[in-house]
Amino acid sequence: MLGLRTVKGARLFTRLRDGRVRCELCERHCALANSEKGFCRTRINIGGELYTLAYGDISAISANPIEKKPFFHYHPGTTALTFSSYSCNFTCPWCQNWDITRRVPDPSRSNYVDARRMVEMALSRGCSGLSVSFNEPTLLFEYCLDLFPVARESGLYLNFVSNGYMSVGTLRMLRGAGMDAIKFDVKGDAEVYRRFCGGVDVGIVWRNARLAKEMGMHVEMVALVVPNVNDDEGCIGWIVEEHMRNVGAETPLHFARYFPESTFTEPPTPLEALEGAREAARKAGVLYPYIGNVRGHRFEDTWCPRCGERLIKRYGFEVVENNLTKGNRCPKCGYGVNVVT
Repeated sequence: MLGLRTVKGARLFTRLRDGRVRCELCERHCALANSEKGFCRTRINIGGELYTLAYGDISAISANPIEKKPFFHYHPGTTALTFSSYSCNFTCPWCQNWDITRRVPDPSRSNYVDARRMVEMALSRGCSGLSVSFNEPTLLFEYCLDLFPVARESGLYLNFVSNGYMSVGTLRMLRGAGMDAIKFDVKGDAEVYRRFCGGVDVGIVWRNARLAKEMGMHVEMVALVVPNVNDDEGCIGWIVEEHMRNVGAETPLHFARYFPESTFTEPPTPLEALEGAREAARKAGVLYPYIGNVRGHRFEDTWCPRCGERLIKRYGFEVVENNLTKGNRCPKCGYGVNVVT
């Protein structure tokens, strides 16, 4: 296995006295005996050293509107070359990308893409940036540390679409490599994470969102509203409260519609549940609350928090109108909007 292109030494781990190694990539901190893989199945102890099995092993790649992530306040109207590897450190049963998140990387049958080739593909397709998505992007950590500086040199923006469970050290190193934005998924309250996500601590997600903002990254939060999981008033209210406390009123908060996927068969989220969640966020002081996965809904659009003028009109993942003036201001009242351009 050693010597294969997608098998690389891990960057964050601790050697333990009993011959095990503790992975420091995410907050699971898996302690692995020789030949043992971590929870995510992309990390393995080989002879007392930790290795990633997924370095540059690309499972999917496509040019997508940045609004698809969704990022609504980050380079609106542009396209990002979006790519992924395999597996995940969560167990969400409604995962829309279950076909890759439940697959284990196989270094003997990998689809290796060199960092410079990835940048060349982005530029040749007219993309403005790179987005690591589809499966949990943190699992491509070592690859991104090498890729991001190369991409930066070519003027590309760089972001993650993440469950937010990386360690502080991982987040700091990604920022140092040039990552400038991250979208965090919030699955629900502590009970939702315990029951559906593999027993992880939702507090870590909020901590990382707060830290990412403190590091100067653009942050947007998304809650996929799943019937009979996290759609009750108590859970929605808790999400909104934590959002205000950790990332503040100006950070966009998206409530996305769920559709049945994988082994999870609850019906699609009722529109009134999404509208109710969005209204709860607005009343609590969130300046940019959105509804997602409802093509053509008026709350896909960006509205001025001061005067109510429509600033950016969207249809699905397409920006139909962008009425912001120079400096990202409302053309009617001059209010400055938190948008990265």
